[in-house]
Amino acid sequence: QVALVESGGGLVQAGGSLRLSCAASGRTFSSYTMGWFRQASGKEREFVAAISWSGGRTYYVDSVKGRFTIARDNAKNTVYLQMNSLKPEDTAVYYCAAKSGASLINTEYRYWGQGTQVTVSS
Repeated sequence: QVALVESGGGLVQAGGSLRLSCAASGRTFSSYTMGWFRQASGKEREFVAAISWSGGRTYYVDSVKGRFTIARDNAKNTVYLQMNSLKPEDTAVYYCAAKSGASLINTEYRYWGQGTQVTVSS
């Protein structure tokens, strides 16, 4: 089992950057595929990015490709989401999640953090 805690959210102007962090507890963090999701007010939760256990493979939703970068540091039990060129439509609560299995496309995650708010002003 793993517990996840996100941080790094906040208010930023359009075009700005934020880096989200997700700290994980547990000894098996390096064995999990990690993902980031977001949920805007009144909308369904949306997949954003995923990274393999080694960090060697990543996968992004088209709307963030070239702007967001997912990375992980297994020594620190932490996964990151670097968000650049932010747009108002990126405003949402961002969640990190963990799952077993190697697929980056499968979005059925078992463990979830509590979320961190990102607000992008125009």
